[in-house]
Amino acid sequence: MHGDGTSIVDKKVRKNLGRYLFQCALATFTILAVLLFFDVLKETALIASLGASAFVIFTMPTTYSSDPQRLLGGYTVGLAVGLLFYFFSTIADINLLFITETMSLIVFGALSVGMAIFIMTVTNTEHAPAAGITLGLVINNWTHMTIIFIVSAVLWLALIRRMLRPYLMDLISPTK
Repeated sequence: MHGDGTSIVDKKVRKNLGRYLFQCALATFTILAVLLFFDVLKETALIASLGASAFVIFTMPTTYSSDPQRLLGGYTVGLAVGLLFYFFSTIADINLLFITETMSLIVFGALSVGMAIFIMTVTNTEHAPAAGITLGLVINNWTHMTIIFIVSAVLWLALIRRMLRPYLMDLISPTK
């Protein structure tokens, strides 16, 4: 017990243990499918973003952030902005000799996240993990297959959420 009388264990667990296990298993198997196709050692920043999206979708399926518009739109923005700033960083490396490659990645990585957040909030496509994809595209090595796979993985997450939405509940307790 905490000082305010709340328990460390969510009160809903005892009553809904099966749903907790089911939804966490769904997240596990969904990410397993993603990891089987991704090069997990080279693209960790990109994989981490998809893991965070699985958390949002399978633990908070009724929330704003797990809505397909936010998931698909957020990743669309994240991919577009990440690709744009990746190309900006490569041009900066070639044309501005006073900027080191590391400094270019840092500056354009930060700019890409800020721009993605701005565009997501303006277009009602807020999905926090998609900002991670933006940063991952700027600072990590990737190929066109990486982009295709990210799109496929996000579509897979959205499809599973849509098909199983009637059977999913929010596992996260609201704050007071």
